Amino acid sequence: MSEMQSGVQQAWQARLDAGEFVIQRCGGCQQHVFYPRGLCPHCGADQLAFVTPAGSGTVYATTVVRRKAELGGDYNVVLVDLDEGVRLMSRVEGVAPDAVAIGLRVQARVAREQDRGLLLFDPL
Repeated sequence: MSEMQSGVQQAWQARLDAGEFVIQRCGGCQQHVFYPRGLCPHCGADQLAFVTPAGSGTVYATTVVRRKAELGGDYNVVLVDLDEGVRLMSRVEGVAPDAVAIGLRVQARVAREQDRGLLLFDPL
């Protein structure tokens, strides 16, 4: 983990490493927040708490990263709008990278890679 990560980011990664996907919700304005941070970007309050989202969302943007097969082959990178109103970057698995389209409904899950929690999405 980078030394540049704040305590909030470390707490978020620790939960992800334990298999739990969380985002933050502001106690001041009730809006959801992602990425993890110390102050609400909507109202400036310091009342952010971790909450468990439904995990469902919609692909907002997608691209395919091309790699040689011996390096693992192609994969997609997506921006997903969660139903709670936050946007995050990840991958959609379970379909060919080229088959991921804008508007695809997806569901979050926590996977493990290199002994760390990793947020991925599956098509619904």
